[in-house]
Amino acid sequence: MGISEEIFGKSKQGAEVKRYTLTNKNGITVKILDYGGIITDIHVPDKDGKMGDIALGFDDMPGYEERSPYMGAIIGRVANRIAGGQFELDGQKYSLFINNGPNSLHGGKIGFDKVIWKSAVNGDKLSLTYVSADGEENYPGEVTVHVDYQLDDENRLNLNYRATTTKSTPINLTNHSYFNLGGHASGSIDDHVVTIHADSYLPLDDTSIPTGEIRKVDGSLMDLRSGVKMVDKLSVVNEGKGYDNNFNINDTGSLQLAARVDHPPTGRFMECYTTCPGLQFYTSYYFDDITGKAGAVYRRFDALALEAQGYPNSINQKNFPSIVLHPEETYQQQTVYKFGVKN
Repeated sequence: MGISEEIFGKSKQGAEVKRYTLTNKNGITVKILDYGGIITDIHVPDKDGKMGDIALGFDDMPGYEERSPYMGAIIGRVANRIAGGQFELDGQKYSLFINNGPNSLHGGKIGFDKVIWKSAVNGDKLSLTYVSADGEENYPGEVTVHVDYQLDDENRLNLNYRATTTKSTPINLTNHSYFNLGGHASGSIDDHVVTIHADSYLPLDDTSIPTGEIRKVDGSLMDLRSGVKMVDKLSVVNEGKGYDNNFNINDTGSLQLAARVDHPPTGRFMECYTTCPGLQFYTSYYFDDITGKAGAVYRRFDALALEAQGYPNSINQKNFPSIVLHPEETYQQQTVYKFGVKN
């Protein structure tokens, strides 16, 4: 195992952006930027031993700065949507940047995905740190965030998140990688089989905000517990928009298997484990002919995201698990993506 470093490019502000390559003894590689903590590449073998890159992304900084729908990045201070871009905490009202219909999405105008993190290699871990100033994107408190990436010889990519704050603040961190197990340029995910270990999910209003109801998946298109081929669902679920829903995974805080994705043509599979209560499953409906790596064109339903996180709009829904972090506390979450081959 090892970690190498190279210069990826420069940001619009002229700052140097580094890319780190994590490699394990099986030849699997994961490449990560210090800009946004972005995972740019994940190279894994198929059933014939042929390596392929299963992470969508871009070849250069202009791609990530100008065209990217949060591809591969750390999302924060609050992942997902906050209704109306408003919340109240400790008797004070806060107004956020509106960037998704009437709502605030993924941390606002300049979220954690759009900043350069301090980076360090600690043995077999890449450690990224970012200090979010009090009032940044109008969130209260100075928040110090650490994210460690580790690729082990069991083909597990471990993401460990920690955060502390000087004032009470909402915090909900995730990784927003887009996966296609056939290869990033292979087109539709119709042939992917998805299993999500959730007995309930969050229904949405017409602006993609949870209604507050926690609904059982039984007998619905949201029941993915037995493994469902995407070709049978994407054109019918959510009126043809595919999945963009939070599934309720985990109320223990321990690391649990949340989801598995299989790709029968290549034999590749991926499992997602997390300590988070929710998993946002998104099937890239809003991709609009995005030009990505090596000239690949990413279209609607060409990728899926498994975003382990707290529930969307939790700060405004008192019956959802709290995402408020207080000064005397430490936010922690762990998410693991495990890669393999089924012969």
